[in-house]
Amino acid sequence: MNNLAAYIARRLLLMIPTLLGVMLISFIIIQFVPGGPVERMIAQLQGHGSEATARFSGGGSDMAMGAMQQAATGEGSNYRGAQGLDPEFVAELERMYGFDKPAHVRFLDMIGNYARFDLGESYYRNVGVFELVLEKMPVSISLGLWSTLIIYLICIPLGIKKAVRDGTSFDIWTSAAVFIGYAIPSFMFAILLIILFAGGRYFDLFPLRGLVSDNWDQLNSVQKVLDYLWHMTLPVCAMVISGFAGLTMLTKNSFLDEINKQYVLTARAKGLSENRVLYGHVFRNAMLIVIAGFPSAFLAIFFTGSLLIEVIFSLDGLGLLGYESVINRDYPVVLGTLYIFTLIGLVMTLIRDVIYVMVDPRIDFNARKI
Repeated sequence: MNNLAAYIARRLLLMIPTLLGVMLISFIIIQFVPGGPVERMIAQLQGHGSEATARFSGGGSDMAMGAMQQAATGEGSNYRGAQGLDPEFVAELERMYGFDKPAHVRFLDMIGNYARFDLGESYYRNVGVFELVLEKMPVSISLGLWSTLIIYLICIPLGIKKAVRDGTSFDIWTSAAVFIGYAIPSFMFAILLIILFAGGRYFDLFPLRGLVSDNWDQLNSVQKVLDYLWHMTLPVCAMVISGFAGLTMLTKNSFLDEINKQYVLTARAKGLSENRVLYGHVFRNAMLIVIAGFPSAFLAIFFTGSLLIEVIFSLDGLGLLGYESVINRDYPVVLGTLYIFTLIGLVMTLIRDVIYVMVDPRIDFNARKI
């Protein structure tokens, strides 16, 4: 346990430079991305004055309208589309969005705030980024957690069965089925489910929008659970369809590798039952890599697998939030969510290593370099 504690301490310390590196690279990339918030506001002032005036709070409508009236003064600017605008007005826009400071000062301020989990405020939503992430996280966690659990509950028994019956017709047909499912994109399967079961053409059995019903507050506890599961059925089904192949084949190959080892032959020679051999001896060694991969599998679905599903089923989660933030150049949300995602990813990786020890106590962390 002392070795494990020392390893965890080293990994926690290693998270600091890793986080700094990720945030630094992301911050530098953002500096070269065209169409930032200042340019977007300038474009709205030039082409959609009323909308921009309503959203601009730094100097009021008089300042916005004054800037538009000065469009023919010939004053230059470094921002695309700002030719002719009053430089003082452009400077006010920079102050409003925090671009009036040098890049290195802004980065250091950002890191200092992030260390206190102060992620700033969204440019366009008038709400703190941390509060925004907490608001959207239950949707994405629900999708990722349920999808991962269902995939594991199906794939592990299926992979064991395929290993035991390797080469039989059952193995061949199930392999064909899981790879066909793997080849179907999640969003295509989601559309098919909507057509079949959400009132698209045939049956109207499941809701099409949201995580809960509009009358959620009026339901009792049992009804709330059933309502939640009712809304989650189609999105989760759409996400798990393509997740079976990898885990099923990994489980099968892990068991095949262990079944052919000498200790299994010895156990069988002693007269132990097949179930005792499989689940008493083979399971621990074969499942090491499978169980330890749970955090990584969850992260893959949590971060990348839910974007299109959230859009199709109108689920307001982190995937949709991140996509909209990138499109709108909402930099505080982009960097803030990236910081949270990176931190969660590092913690999950550490949890994966701890799970290795729980599954197989023979692992010695003294042998590891980090």
